[in-house]
Amino acid sequence: MWTDIVMVLLILTNMMVLGSSRLRACIRIVATQGVALGILPLLLHNFELHILIFTIISVILKGVVFPLMLLRTLRQLNVWREDDPYVGYGKSLLAGPIVLAFSYWISTRLPMPFTIESPMLIPVAFFTLIVGLFLIVSRKKALTQVLGYLVLENGIYAFGMAIANQQPMLIELGTLLDVFVGVFVMGIAIFHISRQFDHIDTDQLSVLKD
Repeated sequence: MWTDIVMVLLILTNMMVLGSSRLRACIRIVATQGVALGILPLLLHNFELHILIFTIISVILKGVVFPLMLLRTLRQLNVWREDDPYVGYGKSLLAGPIVLAFSYWISTRLPMPFTIESPMLIPVAFFTLIVGLFLIVSRKKALTQVLGYLVLENGIYAFGMAIANQQPMLIELGTLLDVFVGVFVMGIAIFHISRQFDHIDTDQLSVLKD
């Protein structure tokens, strides 16, 4: 039951991040999603020391370290909203249920050689992954695109949890390390882009010339 509650929470956080223009709120929503996903291993598997350590590392990175890094970048940039994305927030919210239905449909087509703990896990993982991709391509602010990258990783993480009995935790730790380095580097890059060009809109950066 608790796993299904976490899955519902993931769906709600995905919908909230699709419909919010406030960057600070989006960071907190993604942090909440990260904490919910972080405790997922404890809900899916029997208690063991390495699972507890992995859970603690995941919660700290996804719920504390990444959000603090992004909030620090946000304060330095002094940019608090994304007002003019490529795809409006109303259309993004309308697309959410459609993508969720598609995720459920595609998950029924995937052959699973083993039993999944929760029937919601695979479709919600798909939904989270697609929402992350959507944020990356539909938003102009580089910071929002970093958030999309984190949501995308959360979807991959949820997939990893679905097949955790088949894959060693070391792979998941490696993924978390990659994301940590990615967010760290992107935070620095966004800060320097803002200092150099006075904005972080990627559509304006694409028309820069020598």
